[in-house]
Amino acid sequence: MSLFRRSRIRRTRRGTYRIELPDQERELLRHLLPQLRALVAGEEPGDGRTRRLHPPAYADDVEADADYQRLMREDLEASRLAALDAVEATVDATELDEQQLMSWLGAVNNLRLVLGTVLDVSEELEIGELPEETPDVEAYALYAYLSSLLGEMVDALDPD
Repeated sequence: MSLFRRSRIRRTRRGTYRIELPDQERELLRHLLPQLRALVAGEEPGDGRTRRLHPPAYADDVEADADYQRLMREDLEASRLAALDAVEATVDATELDEQQLMSWLGAVNNLRLVLGTVLDVSEELEIGELPEETPDVEAYALYAYLSSLLGEMVDALDPD
């Protein structure tokens, strides 16, 4: 987060969270959330775009991992869809409680994971150093925005 820009998400003295997103950012979320919902609800095992949503629980044991995925996939999908419901219901809110902000955090993180998978983002990538002629430069900018928003949520939730 920049030292010169005030965070758009801040904890209030009442323990709620003030959300100061411009209309364009809220509209962007309104546009992205249904796309994520379609991916999560229609998710097929092996869909490359959603693979980071289901990392292996047992990297060295294919059978144990398959059992885990079979047992947990439905619950994970339900929690992701519930988070999307909560964000869609509060996308215009200026104040959220902690549970609502946690839903926002989950939904934004899932958007970021899917986009990062599509773009094949790695730890070594410096988005700020991409040349303007980079294919999908707008998608990388979106990834950077989602990362920034996620960071602000994490900072707001940090009690220190």
